[in-house]
Amino acid sequence: MRRCLDLARAAAQTELPVLILGESGTGKTLLARAVHNSSKRSSAAFVSFNAAALSDTLLDSQLFGHDKGAFTGAQKAVKGKFELAHGGTLFIDEIADLSPVAQAKILRAVEYGEFERLGSERLQVADVRLVSATHLPLVAYTETDRFRKDLFYRIGGITLTIPPLRERSEDLRALVEAEISAASRQQGKTVRGLSRPAADVIFSYPWPGNLRELKRVLHAAIAMTDGDSVPREAIALDVAPRRLAASAEAASPADGGPPLPAEPSVTDRGPDADLTLRAAEARHIRLVLDKMGGNKRRAARALGVSRSTLDRKLGT
Repeated sequence: MRRCLDLARAAAQTELPVLILGESGTGKTLLARAVHNSSKRSSAAFVSFNAAALSDTLLDSQLFGHDKGAFTGAQKAVKGKFELAHGGTLFIDEIADLSPVAQAKILRAVEYGEFERLGSERLQVADVRLVSATHLPLVAYTETDRFRKDLFYRIGGITLTIPPLRERSEDLRALVEAEISAASRQQGKTVRGLSRPAADVIFSYPWPGNLRELKRVLHAAIAMTDGDSVPREAIALDVAPRRLAASAEAASPADGGPPLPAEPSVTDRGPDADLTLRAAEARHIRLVLDKMGGNKRRAARALGVSRSTLDRKLGT
Protein backbone atom coordinates (compact mmCIF):
# COMPACT_ATOMS: atom_id res chain seq x y z
CA MET A 1 0.00 0.00 0.00
CA ARG A 2 2.90 2.34 0.76
CA ARG A 3 4.30 1.75 -2.73
CA CYS A 4 0.87 2.44 -4.22
CA LEU A 5 0.59 5.74 -2.32
CA ASP A 6 4.13 6.81 -3.29
CA LEU A 7 3.26 6.21 -6.94
CA ALA A 8 -0.03 8.09 -6.52
CA ARG A 9 1.83 11.12 -5.15
CA ALA A 10 4.15 11.05 -8.17
CA ALA A 11 1.17 10.69 -10.53
CA ALA A 12 -0.56 13.70 -8.96
CA GLN A 13 2.31 15.93 -10.03
CA THR A 14 1.85 15.03 -13.70
CA GLU A 15 -0.90 15.48 -16.26
CA LEU A 16 -0.77 11.83 -17.27
CA PRO A 17 -4.00 9.79 -17.19
CA VAL A 18 -4.21 7.42 -14.23
CA LEU A 19 -5.67 3.91 -14.14
CA ILE A 20 -6.57 2.50 -10.71
CA LEU A 21 -6.96 -1.26 -10.34
CA GLY A 22 -8.26 -3.10 -7.29
CA GLU A 23 -11.01 -5.26 -5.90
CA SER A 24 -14.42 -3.83 -5.11
CA GLY A 25 -14.39 -1.86 -1.89
CA THR A 26 -10.64 -1.17 -1.72
CA GLY A 27 -11.06 2.61 -1.98
CA LYS A 28 -10.46 3.35 -5.66
CA THR A 29 -12.71 6.43 -5.61
CA LEU A 30 -10.95 7.77 -2.51
CA LEU A 31 -7.56 7.35 -4.16
CA ALA A 32 -8.79 9.04 -7.36
CA ARG A 33 -10.00 12.03 -5.34
CA ALA A 34 -6.70 12.13 -3.44
CA VAL A 35 -4.78 12.27 -6.73
CA HIS A 36 -6.98 15.17 -7.86
CA ASN A 37 -6.65 17.03 -4.54
CA SER A 38 -2.85 16.72 -4.71
CA SER A 39 -2.62 17.91 -8.33
CA LYS A 40 -2.43 21.33 -9.96
CA ARG A 41 -6.12 20.91 -10.85
CA SER A 42 -7.26 20.70 -7.22
CA SER A 43 -9.07 24.06 -7.37
CA ALA A 44 -11.17 22.87 -10.33
CA ALA A 45 -13.93 20.26 -10.43
CA PHE A 46 -13.59 16.57 -9.63
CA VAL A 47 -16.40 14.90 -11.60
CA SER A 48 -17.20 11.24 -10.92
CA PHE A 49 -19.01 8.93 -13.34
CA ASN A 50 -19.87 5.24 -12.98
CA ALA A 51 -19.90 3.49 -16.36
CA ALA A 52 -21.53 0.25 -15.19
CA ALA A 53 -24.86 -0.95 -16.60
CA LEU A 54 -25.72 2.05 -18.80
CA SER A 55 -27.09 1.85 -22.35
CA ASP A 56 -25.02 3.52 -25.08
CA THR A 57 -27.58 6.31 -25.51
CA LEU A 58 -27.77 7.10 -21.80
CA LEU A 59 -24.01 6.87 -21.43
CA ASP A 60 -23.57 9.17 -24.43
CA SER A 61 -25.87 11.73 -22.84
CA GLN A 62 -24.25 11.42 -19.40
CA LEU A 63 -20.68 11.78 -20.65
CA PHE A 64 -21.06 14.25 -23.49
CA GLY A 65 -24.38 15.95 -22.77
CA HIS A 66 -27.29 16.50 -25.14
CA ASP A 67 -29.05 19.30 -26.99
CA LYS A 68 -32.69 20.19 -26.64
CA GLY A 69 -34.83 17.74 -28.62
CA ALA A 70 -32.06 15.15 -28.94
CA PHE A 71 -34.48 12.49 -27.71
CA THR A 72 -37.95 12.23 -26.22
CA GLY A 73 -38.01 14.18 -22.98
CA ALA A 74 -34.93 16.31 -23.73
CA GLN A 75 -36.54 19.67 -22.88
CA LYS A 76 -33.29 21.61 -22.69
CA ALA A 77 -29.60 21.36 -23.46
CA VAL A 78 -27.59 19.61 -20.73
CA LYS A 79 -23.84 19.55 -20.19
CA GLY A 80 -22.15 16.16 -19.89
CA LYS A 81 -19.45 15.03 -17.50
CA PHE A 82 -16.63 16.02 -19.86
CA GLU A 83 -17.86 19.62 -20.01
CA LEU A 84 -18.46 19.77 -16.26
CA ALA A 85 -14.91 18.52 -15.62
CA HIS A 86 -13.30 21.17 -17.88
CA GLY A 87 -10.07 22.29 -16.24
CA GLY A 88 -10.33 19.56 -13.63
CA THR A 89 -10.46 15.78 -13.31
CA LEU A 90 -12.95 13.30 -14.73
CA PHE A 91 -13.09 10.02 -12.81
CA ILE A 92 -14.64 7.13 -14.77
CA ASP A 93 -15.34 4.22 -12.44
CA GLU A 94 -15.87 0.67 -13.81
CA ILE A 95 -14.44 1.70 -17.16
CA ALA A 96 -14.10 -1.95 -18.20
CA ASP A 97 -17.91 -2.12 -18.45
CA LEU A 98 -18.02 0.32 -21.38
CA SER A 99 -19.43 -0.98 -24.66
CA PRO A 100 -17.24 -0.93 -27.80
CA VAL A 101 -19.19 2.09 -29.11
CA ALA A 102 -18.65 4.02 -25.89
CA GLN A 103 -14.97 3.07 -25.83
CA ALA A 104 -14.47 4.57 -29.29
CA LYS A 105 -16.14 7.86 -28.29
CA ILE A 106 -14.15 8.16 -25.09
CA LEU A 107 -10.90 7.45 -26.94
CA ARG A 108 -11.55 10.42 -29.21
CA ALA A 109 -12.47 12.69 -26.31
CA VAL A 110 -9.44 11.67 -24.24
CA GLU A 111 -6.98 11.79 -27.12
CA TYR A 112 -8.04 15.08 -28.70
CA GLY A 113 -10.23 16.72 -26.08
CA GLU A 114 -13.06 16.86 -28.63
CA PHE A 115 -16.61 15.53 -28.51
CA GLU A 116 -20.13 16.30 -29.63
CA ARG A 117 -23.27 16.54 -27.56
CA LEU A 118 -25.99 14.03 -28.38
CA GLY A 119 -28.21 15.55 -31.09
CA SER A 120 -25.63 18.16 -32.08
CA GLU A 121 -23.01 18.38 -34.81
CA ARG A 122 -21.12 21.22 -33.16
CA LEU A 123 -17.71 20.24 -31.83
CA GLN A 124 -17.10 20.79 -28.12
CA VAL A 125 -13.67 21.02 -26.50
CA ALA A 126 -12.74 20.23 -22.90
CA ASP A 127 -9.44 20.19 -21.02
CA VAL A 128 -9.81 17.15 -18.77
CA ARG A 129 -7.41 15.00 -16.78
CA LEU A 130 -8.75 11.43 -16.86
CA VAL A 131 -8.59 9.02 -13.94
CA SER A 132 -10.16 5.59 -14.51
CA ALA A 133 -10.80 2.58 -12.30
CA THR A 134 -12.03 -1.00 -12.50
CA HIS A 135 -12.11 -4.17 -10.42
CA LEU A 136 -12.13 -6.31 -13.58
CA PRO A 137 -9.03 -7.85 -15.29
CA LEU A 138 -8.57 -5.11 -17.85
CA VAL A 139 -5.33 -6.51 -19.30
CA ALA A 140 -7.03 -9.84 -19.98
CA TYR A 141 -9.96 -7.99 -21.56
CA THR A 142 -7.63 -6.39 -24.11
CA GLU A 143 -6.50 -9.85 -25.22
CA THR A 144 -10.08 -10.96 -25.94
CA ASP A 145 -11.19 -7.73 -27.66
CA ARG A 146 -13.57 -6.88 -24.79
CA PHE A 147 -11.59 -3.69 -24.30
CA ARG A 148 -9.78 -1.67 -26.96
CA LYS A 149 -6.01 -1.86 -26.68
CA ASP A 150 -5.57 1.69 -27.97
CA LEU A 151 -7.89 3.00 -25.26
CA PHE A 152 -6.12 0.89 -22.65
CA TYR A 153 -2.77 2.38 -23.62
CA ARG A 154 -4.29 5.88 -23.56
CA ILE A 155 -5.87 5.68 -20.10
CA GLY A 156 -3.01 3.79 -18.45
CA GLY A 157 -0.37 6.53 -18.34
CA ILE A 158 0.30 5.56 -14.72
CA THR A 159 -1.30 2.46 -13.23
CA LEU A 160 -1.99 2.23 -9.50
CA THR A 161 -2.90 -1.14 -7.99
CA ILE A 162 -4.57 -1.08 -4.58
CA PRO A 163 -3.95 -4.30 -2.62
CA PRO A 164 -6.97 -5.97 -0.99
CA LEU A 165 -7.44 -5.57 2.75
CA ARG A 166 -6.50 -9.22 3.43
CA GLU A 167 -2.98 -8.38 2.20
CA ARG A 168 -2.74 -5.29 4.42
CA SER A 169 -2.76 -6.84 7.88
CA GLU A 170 -0.27 -4.25 9.11
CA ASP A 171 -2.78 -1.49 8.22
CA LEU A 172 -5.85 -3.14 9.71
CA ARG A 173 -5.39 -1.95 13.30
CA ALA A 174 -5.11 1.71 12.27
CA LEU A 175 -8.09 1.37 9.92
CA VAL A 176 -10.21 -0.22 12.66
CA GLU A 177 -9.27 2.53 15.13
CA ALA A 178 -10.13 5.22 12.58
CA GLU A 179 -13.54 3.71 11.77
CA ILE A 180 -14.44 3.20 15.46
CA SER A 181 -13.49 6.80 16.17
CA ALA A 182 -15.49 8.11 13.19
CA ALA A 183 -18.55 5.98 13.97
CA SER A 184 -18.48 6.92 17.66
CA ARG A 185 -18.29 10.60 16.78
CA GLN A 186 -21.15 10.35 14.28
CA GLN A 187 -23.36 8.44 16.71
CA GLY A 188 -22.52 10.53 19.77
CA LYS A 189 -20.87 7.67 21.66
CA THR A 190 -17.54 7.17 23.46
CA VAL A 191 -16.55 3.69 22.30
CA ARG A 192 -12.81 3.30 22.73
CA GLY A 193 -12.09 -0.03 21.10
CA LEU A 194 -12.86 -3.73 20.76
CA SER A 195 -13.31 -6.38 23.42
CA ARG A 196 -10.93 -9.32 23.10
CA PRO A 197 -13.52 -11.67 21.51
CA ALA A 198 -14.55 -8.93 19.07
CA ALA A 199 -10.90 -8.28 18.18
CA ASP A 200 -10.38 -12.01 17.53
CA VAL A 201 -13.15 -11.84 14.93
CA ILE A 202 -12.10 -8.57 13.32
CA PHE A 203 -8.41 -9.42 12.98
CA SER A 204 -8.94 -12.98 11.74
CA TYR A 205 -11.65 -12.28 9.16
CA PRO A 206 -10.43 -12.12 5.51
CA TRP A 207 -12.61 -9.08 4.59
CA PRO A 208 -13.69 -10.03 1.05
CA GLY A 209 -15.61 -6.73 0.84
CA ASN A 210 -12.47 -4.79 1.81
CA LEU A 211 -12.78 -1.27 3.26
CA ARG A 212 -16.45 -0.97 2.35
CA GLU A 213 -17.31 -4.09 4.34
CA LEU A 214 -15.07 -3.06 7.25
CA LYS A 215 -16.83 0.30 7.52
CA ARG A 216 -20.31 -1.25 7.38
CA VAL A 217 -19.52 -3.86 10.04
CA LEU A 218 -17.86 -1.43 12.45
CA HIS A 219 -20.47 1.32 12.13
CA ALA A 220 -23.21 -1.25 12.78
CA ALA A 221 -21.22 -2.60 15.73
CA ILE A 222 -20.95 0.86 17.29
CA ALA A 223 -24.73 1.24 16.95
CA MET A 224 -25.12 -2.02 18.91
CA THR A 225 -22.61 -1.05 21.63
CA ASP A 226 -23.73 0.53 24.90
CA GLY A 227 -20.41 0.50 26.79
CA ASP A 228 -16.91 1.73 25.95
CA SER A 229 -15.81 -1.42 24.09
CA VAL A 230 -17.45 -3.37 21.26
CA PRO A 231 -18.70 -6.81 22.40
CA ARG A 232 -18.41 -9.92 20.24
CA GLU A 233 -22.17 -10.12 19.66
CA ALA A 234 -22.17 -6.69 18.00
CA ILE A 235 -19.91 -7.95 15.18
CA ALA A 236 -22.41 -9.09 12.55
CA LEU A 237 -20.39 -10.91 9.91
CA ASP A 238 -22.04 -13.36 7.52
CA VAL A 239 -19.77 -16.33 8.29
CA ALA A 240 -16.92 -16.32 10.77
CA PRO A 241 -13.77 -18.11 9.57
CA ARG A 242 -13.26 -21.54 11.15
CA ARG A 243 -9.97 -20.53 12.70
CA LEU A 244 -11.89 -18.16 14.96
CA ALA A 245 -13.40 -21.07 16.86
CA ALA A 246 -10.38 -21.87 19.02
CA SER A 247 -9.62 -18.28 20.01
CA ALA A 248 -13.27 -17.42 20.61
CA GLU A 249 -13.90 -20.49 22.75
CA ALA A 250 -10.84 -19.67 24.82
CA ALA A 251 -12.22 -16.20 25.70
CA SER A 252 -13.29 -15.85 29.32
CA PRO A 253 -16.88 -14.96 30.28
CA ALA A 254 -15.54 -11.62 31.48
CA ASP A 255 -14.39 -10.88 27.95
CA GLY A 256 -17.85 -11.28 26.54
CA GLY A 257 -18.98 -14.86 27.26
CA PRO A 258 -19.08 -17.89 24.99
CA PRO A 259 -19.40 -17.18 21.26
CA LEU A 260 -22.41 -17.96 19.18
CA PRO A 261 -21.85 -20.88 16.79
CA ALA A 262 -20.74 -19.87 13.32
CA GLU A 263 -23.17 -20.47 10.50
CA PRO A 264 -22.05 -23.32 8.20
CA SER A 265 -20.37 -22.18 5.01
CA VAL A 266 -21.92 -22.85 1.61
CA THR A 267 -19.58 -25.77 1.04
CA ASP A 268 -20.74 -27.38 4.31
CA ARG A 269 -24.43 -27.32 3.42
CA GLY A 270 -24.51 -30.42 1.25
CA PRO A 271 -25.47 -30.96 -2.39
CA ASP A 272 -29.19 -30.30 -1.79
CA ALA A 273 -28.73 -26.95 -0.06
CA ASP A 274 -30.76 -23.96 -1.25
CA LEU A 275 -28.11 -21.62 -2.69
CA THR A 276 -30.43 -18.88 -3.95
CA LEU A 277 -29.92 -15.24 -2.94
CA ARG A 278 -33.27 -15.29 -1.13
CA ALA A 279 -32.13 -18.25 1.01
CA ALA A 280 -28.76 -16.62 1.69
CA GLU A 281 -30.52 -13.44 2.81
CA ALA A 282 -32.84 -15.42 5.10
CA ARG A 283 -29.85 -17.26 6.66
CA HIS A 284 -28.04 -13.98 7.27
CA ILE A 285 -31.11 -12.39 8.87
CA ARG A 286 -31.50 -15.34 11.22
CA LEU A 287 -27.78 -15.20 12.09
CA VAL A 288 -27.95 -11.49 12.96
CA LEU A 289 -31.17 -11.98 14.90
CA ASP A 290 -29.49 -14.75 16.93
CA LYS A 291 -26.48 -12.52 17.61
CA MET A 292 -28.81 -9.80 18.87
CA GLY A 293 -30.44 -12.22 21.29
CA GLY A 294 -33.68 -12.26 19.34
CA ASN A 295 -34.11 -8.49 19.66
CA LYS A 296 -35.70 -7.47 16.36
CA ARG A 297 -35.14 -3.75 16.87
CA ARG A 298 -31.39 -4.20 17.33
CA ALA A 299 -31.22 -6.72 14.48
CA ALA A 300 -32.98 -4.30 12.13
CA ARG A 301 -30.51 -1.54 13.04
CA ALA A 302 -27.53 -3.84 12.48
CA LEU A 303 -28.91 -4.90 9.09
CA GLY A 304 -29.64 -1.32 8.08
CA VAL A 305 -33.37 -1.93 7.45
CA SER A 306 -36.58 -0.82 9.14
CA ARG A 307 -38.36 -2.98 11.70
CA SER A 308 -41.29 -3.44 9.30
CA THR A 309 -38.93 -4.61 6.52
CA LEU A 310 -37.34 -7.11 8.91
CA ASP A 311 -40.79 -8.46 9.91
CA ARG A 312 -41.75 -8.78 6.26
CA LYS A 313 -38.59 -10.69 5.40
CA LEU A 314 -39.14 -12.96 8.38
CA GLY A 315 -42.74 -13.51 7.32
CA THR A 316 -44.11 -12.17 10.63
